[in-house]
Amino acid sequence: MLGIKEQIFNQIEKSKFPLIIFSADWSGDDVASSLALFLFLKKIGKEVEIVSMASAKNKVWSFLPGASDIKDSLVNLRKFIVSLDISQAKIDQIKYAIEDKSLNFIISPKEGWFSSEDVSTSASGFRFDLIITIGAGDLESLGKLYDSNVEFFYKTTIINIDCRANNEEFGQINHVNANSVSTAEIIFDLLTEEKLELIDENIATCLLAGIISKTKNFKNTNLTPDTLLTTSKLINLGAKREEIINNLYRSRNFKTLKLWGKILNGLNSELGSQLIWSTAKKEDFLDSETGEDSIFDIVDELIVNIPEAKIIVIIFENPVGVGNKAIIYSVGNINTKELLKEYLPEGNSKSSKINLDGSLLEASNKIIELIKNKLEKINK
Repeated sequence: MLGIKEQIFNQIEKSKFPLIIFSADWSGDDVASSLALFLFLKKIGKEVEIVSMASAKNKVWSFLPGASDIKDSLVNLRKFIVSLDISQAKIDQIKYAIEDKSLNFIISPKEGWFSSEDVSTSASGFRFDLIITIGAGDLESLGKLYDSNVEFFYKTTIINIDCRANNEEFGQINHVNANSVSTAEIIFDLLTEEKLELIDENIATCLLAGIISKTKNFKNTNLTPDTLLTTSKLINLGAKREEIINNLYRSRNFKTLKLWGKILNGLNSELGSQLIWSTAKKEDFLDSETGEDSIFDIVDELIVNIPEAKIIVIIFENPVGVGNKAIIYSVGNINTKELLKEYLPEGNSKSSKINLDGSLLEASNKIIELIKNKLEKINK
């Protein structure tokens, strides 16, 4: 019987049009690991595409090789075919016209005529013949890309690669290793076993970026000797460690730091720091000339410096509109979409965003009380 790694590369070898897709929350490890595999598959001649939902975080990872190739939608996934039987009549001219919400094909026969019985319709097969998910605990974590294309995911072979213990193993092939600190390590292990000589400095840089992001620049307590050994090998293969560090940790501009200062100054904790939260006013964004995308970075900093936190919440006034929003991030195994299902959250199990009515104070008090009560029930 073939092992998991052999099964993975057998499927890749048979595939002509593979699709790589990663979670909607744009976890650094997921993005970087996906790009590494994307670059590798291109090198072995696959017509591969990489996709994830649009995110404000995409700017953070734009320095990585291949980042500009990440698409935010599945275009031309399937073709709709209109067929016309021309055995009894020959075609002289074809035109089309759009009227209201209809596309009309105008076909003039050279001789004879056409009837409705001559017309048939069909749908072609899907454009991609293989799906490789990276760092997705479940299909729902892919967001609208899954929700809008359920049939595609159920009718196409899925290779599921992840390092999370709570992965639902939804693929036909599941390579889930909870002993790996990062998904980047799993990808590195796969590629070195297949063709080590194809790992160039671009692929190595992506993999190292995944490890650095997942370990918060090696500050996490879950570091293993294998992680450090993999890091050493990637640097020897040409991974640009300084470039990664500069882009992820040394490129904070003054405006972003001003917003961070406002949020950190208002930091609150509940349940022994299991719940960490803060707020931001519209004027905080205006004063610092920033947007809500700047909030994601501060969440990462809070994760590193408050290891006991289970849920991190930032509630803020919409910087470009009316009302309030909240970003909720789960550090542990708590599903944020389930936690806040009353608010119809957008996102995935790891991080979600909701809209809130009322004043900022009213909104924050209401949502924090709700989350606090639910955490207390979970802890019982």
